[in-house]
Amino acid sequence: MQKRLNIKQAAPDALKAMIGLESYLSKISISKTAKELIKIRASQINGCAYCINIHTQDAVKNGESNQRIFLLSAWREAGDIFTEEEKVVLAVTEEITLIHENGLTDETYTKALQYFSESQIADIITAVITINLWNRVVLSTNLRIGESLA
Repeated sequence: MQKRLNIKQAAPDALKAMIGLESYLSKISISKTAKELIKIRASQINGCAYCINIHTQDAVKNGESNQRIFLLSAWREAGDIFTEEEKVVLAVTEEITLIHENGLTDETYTKALQYFSESQIADIITAVITINLWNRVVLSTNLRIGESLA
């Protein structure tokens, strides 16, 4: 892969805005577990090894089991390994990450309302959008595992 721009040097205000989103997300009421599941699953879909590496490590540090991380890409077939709330979060993550297919469907949105307030759903959507943003920056700049984004 060809070495490309460093986002911090090329667009420091853009990076600052992205970090601002992360700061906001650190204060929301969605659990750390749900936030890491969002980050890992979206990164799997987008093929972002850099982010998968970081967020699986973060998830383990937060107490996530290896089994659940290993089964995340097959969460629909994993039985009761994931809670119903987590399954909704994962469905939202997939539908927004793959927005070009059907978008966030009415079915998934209605199911999310069974477990989360509108404010929490907005935060879940923001978390999904934010990791998709990071994935796109990392993949567009050819950032390699172990290199610093900032």
